[in-house]
Amino acid sequence: MLEKRLRLSPRNLLVSFNSRSYATLSQPKSKVSSPEDALKDVGSGITLLCGGFGLSGVPDTLIDTVRSMPNIQNVTAVSNNAGTASSGLSKLLESGQVTRMIASYIGGNKVFNDLYLSGKIDLELTPQGTLAERCRAGGAGIPAFYVPAGFGTWVQTGELPVRYDEDGKVVKYSKPKEVREFGGRNFLLESSIFGDVAFVKAYKADTLGNCYFRLAARNFNSTFGRAAKYTIVEAENIVEPGEISAEDVHLPGIYVGKVIQSRAEKKIEILTLKTDRSLSDDKTEAALTDPNSPEARRERIIRRVAKEFKDGDYANLGIGMPTLAPNFISDEISVTLQSENGILGLGPYPDKGKEDADLINAGKETVTVNPGASFFGSDESFAMIRSGRINLTVLGAMQVSQYGDLANWALPGMVKGMGGAMDLVAYPQRTKVVVVMDLVDKKNRPKILKECQFPLTGPKCVSRIITDLAVFDVDHEKGLTLIEVADHSSVEDIKSKVGAEFEVSPNLGPIQV
Repeated sequence: MLEKRLRLSPRNLLVSFNSRSYATLSQPKSKVSSPEDALKDVGSGITLLCGGFGLSGVPDTLIDTVRSMPNIQNVTAVSNNAGTASSGLSKLLESGQVTRMIASYIGGNKVFNDLYLSGKIDLELTPQGTLAERCRAGGAGIPAFYVPAGFGTWVQTGELPVRYDEDGKVVKYSKPKEVREFGGRNFLLESSIFGDVAFVKAYKADTLGNCYFRLAARNFNSTFGRAAKYTIVEAENIVEPGEISAEDVHLPGIYVGKVIQSRAEKKIEILTLKTDRSLSDDKTEAALTDPNSPEARRERIIRRVAKEFKDGDYANLGIGMPTLAPNFISDEISVTLQSENGILGLGPYPDKGKEDADLINAGKETVTVNPGASFFGSDESFAMIRSGRINLTVLGAMQVSQYGDLANWALPGMVKGMGGAMDLVAYPQRTKVVVVMDLVDKKNRPKILKECQFPLTGPKCVSRIITDLAVFDVDHEKGLTLIEVADHSSVEDIKSKVGAEFEVSPNLGPIQV
């Protein structure tokens, strides 16, 4: 009897069960499908989350399949951007199947821009980090959250144009956001997004739906894949279970409904090579012989920006001139560059033939990475930014006010979108915000003003302004102080070109180049 009691005790029963081979359990069915079969139950009126950044990680096979299915109409598409005029979600905008976009950036996409400004589509512009977090939170079952990006801007006040009429008049605006203070800082209440369908592009997916994303192509894909009722993965390579190591699974199969084979050619939006973005000796010579030439003004700004880096900095550089500043960083200091599409440890531009469609920066340019670099999704990238882990950010500007308000994403008749800029300037207490620009615009009008005339990117966020003729420090309460001036200019010249009052530092010196 004792022997029987031992065999039938709960502990022995558990040991007996655990000793069974799990190989005898039935394996899940394959999720591999054709694009047409994967989309057969998808109808009109859906909210579609579409991964990708620029043309990197864009599920073009699924987009092309939807375009061939006229039964799918009236789609609300959630994506960082819509690709280019001929690639990505633009195809569904052009076909009229997408009638509403939730995005952070229009950029140079003429199809997207023209449809929006002519009243053919609605657009809910959202800061890039907020967009990523709205979907991350939605996928985690969190209905809403507070975020600092957008406070003091049209995002907060409800002045973003959602829809124009055919004559270019705004007929619908965004809604104002609730504001709440935490720890002395102001935050906006944002609602989460949980979509009906998500399109995800993976480098590898196994037949069970486990996904691996390559290099910077993870971007929004891993987040969006978790934030929809039904996720379809478009994979470049479909493999058997176990061929993706468990620790390399970036999106577990539990989130995935179907897997389809990608048929689309991978494209590069902005091929940028090392030779394209270097400052050559002849341009340096131009700076010496003609200080007013465009090359001289540009190089003066870039060289001055390089002086802002400190040893050990983690820095985020905006597109254009800021990306060239690392060419002049002293060899004596170490700086790690971050790109908000999911890279920490950016390297130089690639040599010809070494470019990679999966390795681009926030400006959609081809790049390389340095030893020790890491890749991650857009949600984690903006978590780094939002939490103040980035020491320095350098951005271009259209206007800056005397108290450090920044305007750099829209002007009358042209709305390109804020991208990640609002997120980058939302924590000036921890992240030093440096603006680079010419002192005056192309019509010789001041770009430093008492108050910005264009929509704000952020209030009281800029710490330093570096221009072609002068460098200013900005105190968010006291205003501007001129600290450096170009050799061929003067304080009086600067006063004639600035639309605000400023103090002159007792230690005023030449621009440090």
